Amino acid sequence: MLSNFKNSRPIQFGLLILIFLVSYFVVPQSENSYLWRLPPLLKDLPLWINTLLDNLMFKWFTVDVWDPVWKEYEQKPIFRIITRALGSSVLYLIIFIREIFLGGAQTLGSFLSDTWMNANKWVSWPALPWTAVVAGASILGYQLQGIRLALLAGIGFAYLSIFGQWEPSMQTLSFVLVSAPVCFILGLGFGIWGYLNKTVEGVLQPVLNCMQTLPHFSYLVPIMVLFGVGDHAGAIATIIFATPPMIRLTILGLRKISPDIVDSGLMSGCSKTQLLFKVLIPTARRDILIGVNQVIMQCLAMTTIAAFIGAKGLGFNLKVALNSLEIGKASEIGLCVVLIAVILDKYSLAWANKQKDYFANLNFYQKNRSYIVFILLTVLGVILAYLGTRYFKDTINYLYYIPFNKGFTLSPFIDAGIDWIWETFFVYLNAFNIWLITSVLVPMKDAYLGMPVISTFIIVMGAGYIVGGVRSAVVVGSLILFIALSEYWDRALITAYMATFAVLISAVLGIVVGSICAQNSFASKTILSICDFFQTFPSFIYLIPVILLFGITDTSVMIAAIVYAVIPATRYTVEGLNSVPLSLHDSATMSGVSRLQRWTNIELPLAFPHIMLGINQTVIFALFMVILGALIGTIDLGQIIMGALSKKGGAGIGLTLGIFVSFMCLAVDNLIRTWADERKRLLGID
Repeated sequence: MLSNFKNSRPIQFGLLILIFLVSYFVVPQSENSYLWRLPPLLKDLPLWINTLLDNLMFKWFTVDVWDPVWKEYEQKPIFRIITRALGSSVLYLIIFIREIFLGGAQTLGSFLSDTWMNANKWVSWPALPWTAVVAGASILGYQLQGIRLALLAGIGFAYLSIFGQWEPSMQTLSFVLVSAPVCFILGLGFGIWGYLNKTVEGVLQPVLNCMQTLPHFSYLVPIMVLFGVGDHAGAIATIIFATPPMIRLTILGLRKISPDIVDSGLMSGCSKTQLLFKVLIPTARRDILIGVNQVIMQCLAMTTIAAFIGAKGLGFNLKVALNSLEIGKASEIGLCVVLIAVILDKYSLAWANKQKDYFANLNFYQKNRSYIVFILLTVLGVILAYLGTRYFKDTINYLYYIPFNKGFTLSPFIDAGIDWIWETFFVYLNAFNIWLITSVLVPMKDAYLGMPVISTFIIVMGAGYIVGGVRSAVVVGSLILFIALSEYWDRALITAYMATFAVLISAVLGIVVGSICAQNSFASKTILSICDFFQTFPSFIYLIPVILLFGITDTSVMIAAIVYAVIPATRYTVEGLNSVPLSLHDSATMSGVSRLQRWTNIELPLAFPHIMLGINQTVIFALFMVILGALIGTIDLGQIIMGALSKKGGAGIGLTLGIFVSFMCLAVDNLIRTWADERKRLLGID
């Protein structure tokens, strides 16, 4: 009987749930009982972080710096000098890129005296006409993937201008064009270092795990303290947030290279440097460029969030529109963000998949056709813009630049559609909203808040022990203990309940939809394309339609989290089921099993490890959206992190709570990955 218990996971989990329930109902809800709540021994952690930041910025490592205004030396902390210099450099690059698109003279002013600039008002940095940018985007799309991407890019950028969103769109794009190259350089450098040095990789892995599970808002608070507010602070937060996937994919790409290729390079007489840059990096090119794709998407997602620390662009306008409940305007701006995301995603993926023909015998025009056409179209755009100055003498030259909110708009029609939806379906939407909150969410929330801390450790550490032994139990227990020793345990439970509900619904929907679509090749391709499309959306965007339907309620956050988190669950289910060998399908059919039996007994067990990795991503997506739900008033960790943005000494609180969310993600990640790896080992899957 004992051996059956040790080898039977269902029996072990059943006993674990029984012990959990007993402890749940037996332990009294008393603040004096450590079984109910642990003492907040780490309540001063935010204060320690604030003290550290304060010392870095104002007290430690002071040096004498010449002040040209007061004409005397002044003692300043070197860390503050470095952060200010770095911020100024980043801001300079952002302004430079913006002036290329929008025009200006700030960059020229940095090289010339203010007196001379004021005396010569004709000096300016001419902007590119929007027609020229549209032409360039189309040519780039055609060069990378052909006519379809050219049309998508051209129509998308034309929409940005025609609908009066050109200026904020170019402001957002300037963030990406500054942040993404920096992320690429840093990610490639650290990735190569990690590949060459096992110790460095061992140090990088937990750091990257924490960074990739840290909520967006948690980056903003310490960055605001170190670098202030504005475009430069948003760009630096974006760089820090978006670099980890580049590091990971660089290491992964280099690790995947066959030893035979390395040996061939060494036998050819390559030095270590030549081997790296002439053999390894070109071989890992696709994985590295996929990393670039992830970087661009992360940059775009973060630039919309960076609006909360003063970054200009579409994110700022979207925030203002949502705060004013101008859903039509917010939808229009959100569509601009989506268009930029989709176009940049297609660009980067096409670049990653594009193969260069090194042996083609091409003449000068064939080699440089795209550049020549781009120059010609740019010249044509400039000519059209000039002619526009004559046609639009006393008004705006729409062939050159369409100011913000001066183009076409769909806001009145969207608002009218929203009014119609509310008038037609209000009763049903309101009834569903009330039912979900009163019958599901509130009881579930009360159940989580009524859970003793010992019960939490029993269920979490017990699951860790069952799937991964003592080590896994200790790891997840330590992560949860860190949160339990704070004064924010109850808020963490609220966050956990919201994420649990979203994950359960998303996982069920994802597995069901993915399983149905996986039965047909056309359906598989269709659903994967839909997942690819929606995965390009910044998380911010998912809040717009749910606010439209359900207002500012927990229901809106839950549905947004479900829609956002169902994407990886569906994708991984389809990919996992499609990876099952066709020979097994044929063998099962010949054995006379039904399709349902084949799915439950063969396909699902073999695809289980892949599906669990999708559930892992679902958990992270759900938690991120729940934290983002603080924008519409949820009472959880996200609300406190949001409040920290406008609170003195908020850096410590924001970073601490961000670490709590990260630890929740890492605890679930440890359980799921350990379980999935064991299943792979038992099934003999690589």
